[in-house]
Amino acid sequence: MIPLLITGGVVLLIIIWFISINNRLVSLKNNRENAFADIDVQLKQRYDLIPQLLGAVKGYMNHESEVLIKVTEARSRCMSAGSISEKIAAEGQMAAAMTGFKMHVEAYPDLKANTNFMHLQTEIGDIENKLSSVRRYFNSATREYNNGIEQFPSNIVAGFKKYVKEPMFELNYEERQTMDKAPEIKF
Repeated sequence: MIPLLITGGVVLLIIIWFISINNRLVSLKNNRENAFADIDVQLKQRYDLIPQLLGAVKGYMNHESEVLIKVTEARSRCMSAGSISEKIAAEGQMAAAMTGFKMHVEAYPDLKANTNFMHLQTEIGDIENKLSSVRRYFNSATREYNNGIEQFPSNIVAGFKKYVKEPMFELNYEERQTMDKAPEIKF
């Protein structure tokens, strides 16, 4: 009778251990998805502002429609991306298109003085700051999740549940090159 009770106790402890670790991993996974939902809100606001910004710029840049088309196409890819990984990749393309757009805007001093354009630039700058903050939180949640599924003994449960390591929201190649350059200071 005692060996049966010991065996039952061990099985019960294993079940409790499994449930405990599973619940922790589910919590980490949901925290990561919630963090990306915060990014989605900011991205949606940015996507809503882009047509307004392009409209303000169109009159000044009629002959450079290729730049406007690239931004519009990048916005469409971002809006249609389904998974978190697809959205991260589409955001890299959007960042590259916006970098090209900003470089062309520099050539139009009258545009930079336009009140509507300045207001939209301020709003986009505000959203970019918020995006930066929620991306940091998302990456923190992703790091915790990835650590949770890779550390022993939770990696056993993660393997059983088929949890996989998830990507961080990182700068794409063009953004990284821009960040590595020292800013130009003109007087």
